[in-house]
Amino acid sequence: MPVVDAEWEEWLSSNVARGCSMDSMTDAMVQAGFATEAARAAVHKAFGVPLSIAATAATGATAATEAVLAKPAPQTYQYDESPVASGNVIRAHDRDVRVLMRSERPQLIVFADVLSADECSEMIERSRHRLKRSTTVNPATGKEDVIRNRTSEGIWYQRGEDSFIELLDRRISSLMNWPVENGEGLQILHYGTTGEYRPHFDYFPPDQPGSAVHTAQGGQRVATLVIYLNDVPGGGETIFPEAGLSVAAQKGGAVYFRYMNGQRQLDPLTLHGGAPVLQGDKWIMTKWMRERAYG
Repeated sequence: MPVVDAEWEEWLSSNVARGCSMDSMTDAMVQAGFATEAARAAVHKAFGVPLSIAATAATGATAATEAVLAKPAPQTYQYDESPVASGNVIRAHDRDVRVLMRSERPQLIVFADVLSADECSEMIERSRHRLKRSTTVNPATGKEDVIRNRTSEGIWYQRGEDSFIELLDRRISSLMNWPVENGEGLQILHYGTTGEYRPHFDYFPPDQPGSAVHTAQGGQRVATLVIYLNDVPGGGETIFPEAGLSVAAQKGGAVYFRYMNGQRQLDPLTLHGGAPVLQGDKWIMTKWMRERAYG
């Protein structure tokens, strides 16, 4: 069973600062293998509310809830029109892509058939021998660090580096309805059994000094598309704990989510993670889009 080490302490404090709810943080820790009571105790401690006080509060609202409500409320995210086309089938450059589900809050769409089975297999095979341990952005410095919160291996492809990658870049750009030149290069990630990525945001938090390093070129990230390159027999879902959603990994399918609106607000409901892989392994391909031309 996991323990609340320095990595988890950092995760707790950063999610409290970002305005995540106590329930969503507790749920995320339970999904990562913590006992429910241990997770609740750690979350209450992070909020500065003793568990015993919260459990014995005599009023209708617990002390924990009162403490959270006493904090200044963040600016409410305004949901504007999504750039993604409407309809149940979207023509994405060279391919028809089916829409399986749409969510308005957060702006999230689940797709089928973004890649064919052969295309998925080709991406896995051309990436298999080039994998390196995945990193994440250090919030203080902006540097890329290897941490235990993210147990995967990955590889980046330059945008349009060959004809096959260029085709996928154009298809994805058409599907997301965002300029090709605003996209980061495709990233391939591989998770073995027990591999996971604890809940996080894809955008660069403006209040963290290290974010300036990454937004200097191309601006803020605005939306993500995660494409599943294989079927995962057990676990490995993409979870959205604040929204109570999870998306199972199905070969060729994808999940899109948008977190920056036209006012440049950032949506806290897009907190997401990769649940632990319980059986088999998981391969995904990710495209991040920026405000402006990137690279």
